[in-house]
Amino acid sequence: MKTMEKRESEVIKKEILAALETVIDPELGIDIVNLGLIYSVDLKEDGLCTVQMTLTTMGCPLTNVLADMVERSLKNIAEVKKVEVEFIWEPAWSVDRMTSYAKMALGIH
Repeated sequence: MKTMEKRESEVIKKEILAALETVIDPELGIDIVNLGLIYSVDLKEDGLCTVQMTLTTMGCPLTNVLADMVERSLKNIAEVKKVEVEFIWEPAWSVDRMTSYAKMALGIH
């Protein structure tokens, strides 16, 4: 039974990450997952989904905009009842967190 629950939670987590890939950083034009801005995703049994993320620069004026975009992206996942977005600054974001796709799209080698 626990294996089934674990598998289901992995499937849901993949759905959540796929939904987060639809959130495009307005400044860079790349999704927040491939940019490496998502640090963790946690879904509790009561449906609370906590997304820990960062921004490319501290003091970025888009904090509220991105939080709203994250919440909207997850609203169609049945298991997610409420979303909390936590912005964290440690460890600091760097281009090393970006996927190869994001680096190529931005011309970073």
